[in-house]
Amino acid sequence: MIKLTFTEDEIEQLHYERFHHPHPRVQQKMEALYLKSQGCPHWQIVQLLRITEPTLLSYLRDYQSGGIAKLKQLTFYRPQSELKQHQESLEAYFREHPPKTLVQAAAKIEELTGIVRSREQVRVFLKSMGMGCRRVGVLPAKADADAQAEFLKKN
Repeated sequence: MIKLTFTEDEIEQLHYERFHHPHPRVQQKMEALYLKSQGCPHWQIVQLLRITEPTLLSYLRDYQSGGIAKLKQLTFYRPQSELKQHQESLEAYFREHPPKTLVQAAAKIEELTGIVRSREQVRVFLKSMGMGCRRVGVLPAKADADAQAEFLKKN
């Protein structure tokens, strides 16, 4: 069991931040520490906040190592694509030579970087660079331009 001591200022700050911090995860951390400062046992804090014991212990260790400032840090896991390293060169290439299909783009990415990606992953990557699919219109095979111009003049 982790033993922590809290000053009156810290208790007041925990009390304030558990309701007023903009991120709900930080509010939850503050609530857990506030309950700890009020002498609640771990099992009761876990039950009230509906978190697991290891989660509570990580909150307590964060507070122990860095105080309230450490509790305010959000460290979500956000993986980065390997293609991000090649984004500038790929973007320059695709701006000059737009691919006709996602399969063609995936093949060119594999050729240029050696990284194999599925069509969906290539689509998401190209979209993150600001590129999108172009939709082309279809002209009827037997269109009469004069008849269309006349129709537009009447309407």
